[in-house]
Amino acid sequence: MDVKQIDEHKSFGGWQRRYTHASSVCGCDMTFALYLPPAAEHGRVPLVYWLSGLTCTDENFVNKAGAQAVAAELGIAIVAPDTSPRGEDVADDAAYDLGQGAGFYVNARQAPWSRHYRMYDYVVTELPDLLADRFGEQIDLSREAIAGHSMGGHGALVIGLRNPDRFAAISAFSAICNPVEVPWGEKAFSTYLGDDRKAWAEYDASLLLTHADHAAALPPVLLEQGLADGFLDEQLKPEALEAAATKAGASVEVRRRDGYDHSYFFIATFIGEHLRFLARHMGV
Repeated sequence: MDVKQIDEHKSFGGWQRRYTHASSVCGCDMTFALYLPPAAEHGRVPLVYWLSGLTCTDENFVNKAGAQAVAAELGIAIVAPDTSPRGEDVADDAAYDLGQGAGFYVNARQAPWSRHYRMYDYVVTELPDLLADRFGEQIDLSREAIAGHSMGGHGALVIGLRNPDRFAAISAFSAICNPVEVPWGEKAFSTYLGDDRKAWAEYDASLLLTHADHAAALPPVLLEQGLADGFLDEQLKPEALEAAATKAGASVEVRRRDGYDHSYFFIATFIGEHLRFLARHMGV
């Protein structure tokens, strides 16, 4: 695959780089960031996917979370894709919570969104194939975990739970845990997926757990939630995920933190704990 490097910075002995490529899944150029730790110079390392939230690009996490130090220590790579397709020909909306920067990690079914907005397939299929082709000597695609924040936390939960044979563990910060029941999810799903709520349920982590047949085989989940998060009560609903996990017998731990909000200050505070959680389940 034709992958073009567009930026790089030495960081904690490893390399933080950005790449762009033509995506056949999304029908446009896509960008992703990749951190390779020093250990990747000597062998293949496990990989964490990071999915960011509304309005973000591939750069927010790598510039603000401070994850490189712990990733270098543990010897794990982190890939951070963009949050949506982008470009002049890509459908958009004036609101921050729809369109470019707000792909919600679904495969859209409704025009005009269905032409480009296929972020589920991009993260699950095309991006891993690209990484295996371009970085197969540095990254071990048999050891993967997934994480994310807010909309990206929703994406990480859904992708991880729908692909339990792929991902060793799931980490999320301030995740949209029950999108079919909150304004962000209702707006995005009705626009991208249409009125069929059965299609919505395929992208709702709480509903996926509710109907899980083999919960014991699902990846363990660590969810971090700040109690000063202004979106907590209306948009996030971690209690729905907890209730579904309890009923199903799935391994879901929700940590509630007094005083912390929805920002990257919150993520930066606890990202080390989450990377160690993911690394442990990847066998590091």
